[in-house]
Amino acid sequence: MQIPTSLKTWFTIHFFADMLFGIPLLVAPIWTLTLFGFDGIETTTARLVGAALIGIGGTSLIVKEASVESYRTMLTLKLIWSSSAVLGLVLSLFSGENPMIWLFIAVFVVFFLVWQHYYRLLGR
Repeated sequence: MQIPTSLKTWFTIHFFADMLFGIPLLVAPIWTLTLFGFDGIETTTARLVGAALIGIGGTSLIVKEASVESYRTMLTLKLIWSSSAVLGLVLSLFSGENPMIWLFIAVFVVFFLVWQHYYRLLGR
């Protein structure tokens, strides 16, 4: 089976999205999160999220020319990451967190749906 070009495009988009948020979270977490209206920022957690984004996004770029099995493995990782991120963000809403979290929930839901579509497509 050949990897759809559109999936490779989504992996590239994911790389850039993860770097766009991951690098600033890693290097300047207070500045980055203040842009989104967060206060009382715990920098260690923000930097860990930045590192996770860089790791997942960087791997997305590295596997662009990999095998179908590598793509399935990455899609599994992305499905677990995006679904657990949605769960965590929804739980944060119950704690009275910043309403901007809805934006992040929407982004992770969109990525989850994209990854699920391709996971099913490659699973056939």
